[in-house]
Amino acid sequence: MEKKARIVILGSGESGVGAAILAQKNGFDVFVSDFGAIADKYKEELEEKGIAFEENKHTEELILNAGEIIKSPGIPDKAPIIKKIKEKQIPILSEIEFAGRYNKAKTICITGSNGKTTTTLLTYHILKKAGLNVGLAGNIGYSFAKQVAEENFDYYVLELSSFMLDNMYDFKADIAVLLNITPDHLDRYNYEMKNYVDSKFRIIQNQTSQDHFIYCADDPETIAALDRHQINAERHPFSITNKVENGAFLENDTIYFNLNNTEPLTMTIQELALQGSHNVYNSMASGISAKILELRNETVRESMGDFKNVAHRLEFVAKISGITFINDSKATNVNSTWYALESMSSDVVLILGGVDKGNDYSMLRNLVKEKVSSIVCLGLDNKAIHDAFEDDVEIIVNTKSAAEAVEVAYHLAKKGSTVLLSPACASFDLFKNYEDRGDQFKAAVREL
Repeated sequence: MEKKARIVILGSGESGVGAAILAQKNGFDVFVSDFGAIADKYKEELEEKGIAFEENKHTEELILNAGEIIKSPGIPDKAPIIKKIKEKQIPILSEIEFAGRYNKAKTICITGSNGKTTTTLLTYHILKKAGLNVGLAGNIGYSFAKQVAEENFDYYVLELSSFMLDNMYDFKADIAVLLNITPDHLDRYNYEMKNYVDSKFRIIQNQTSQDHFIYCADDPETIAALDRHQINAERHPFSITNKVENGAFLENDTIYFNLNNTEPLTMTIQELALQGSHNVYNSMASGISAKILELRNETVRESMGDFKNVAHRLEFVAKISGITFINDSKATNVNSTWYALESMSSDVVLILGGVDKGNDYSMLRNLVKEKVSSIVCLGLDNKAIHDAFEDDVEIIVNTKSAAEAVEVAYHLAKKGSTVLLSPACASFDLFKNYEDRGDQFKAAVREL
């Protein structure tokens, strides 16, 4: 095969290596560059495929001669190499955009500030249980590009972050899901909420009247932005406060799925595997996707009743001496912690803290007053937490390790209480990432 143009891939994680494999398969001259060290498993994969790479540096003469750059979503636009690429006007795209050029399968694409991992996994679970030939990719699972190169799925369920959407241009979702929009990652959007909202709305770009757009009719940022964006797809709202048409709504603890030209489906919220109002929203979004695909009502009902949630998201760890321990380490922003607290019914000892992204804790105050007996801080700088809650909670204790936090929380909790790790912060002050924080929390609980 004659060599095509040169493609350079920045970042050598799951998405970068997957993009390299797909690019090589399609005859491109491929080079992978990572400013950090490349993990052994990815290095072995690149070597096995004979793909050129470098680590711990970006060599400009090997990068700035590219026809296109595929960028890891974690690399910010202010990175020096990105500025130089932009100066040379070399197109920058995401792995998803690149893979989309070669993908023939139908795509269900899910974004939102909160709940997208749960909704993506639930949607995938429903489709798989229905017997569809379906892949899982994006911000979760295996690389979309690698699967397009090596698999032959009929459907993909893709979790898409705003960072991924920012470098997507011609890609089209057959079914686009927008769960909610709350302030997050605003440092990447010049601290302008409108920029972040517009990034999320890229999920509907290139859609036609044959496609579908599922969105939360109760989310103020989403509703405010609807008129600002051209929506060509068929709309499917969902709500827990009002009846809606061609979507899903909650009434008297029963969810009604009423989509045009499909058999209606009803489910009580008690039948759902996922509890809490935020998970009613997630279940509605997944259920609408399933109804669009005309899956059997019985399959949808069963799947939403037997689903097991993702690790580190409201994950039950253990019950010790009548005290329940819940790992919600994936809650890296205030809104996620609000959802976690909202789903709690018992007296809560809340473990909070880490790297604060300019958090506004005021939205938690009512729930903290109502449900939280004490707060255990897990971070190097806990001043903002003390300032926010010193009038609402009698006991606020500082700790500097997962083991110490669990030990203190255990002694503060009473029989029937819940110890909830839901930090509302990033984890990088004391841990490698939120998974490491959650794993250390679980290990400490099991040591009690």
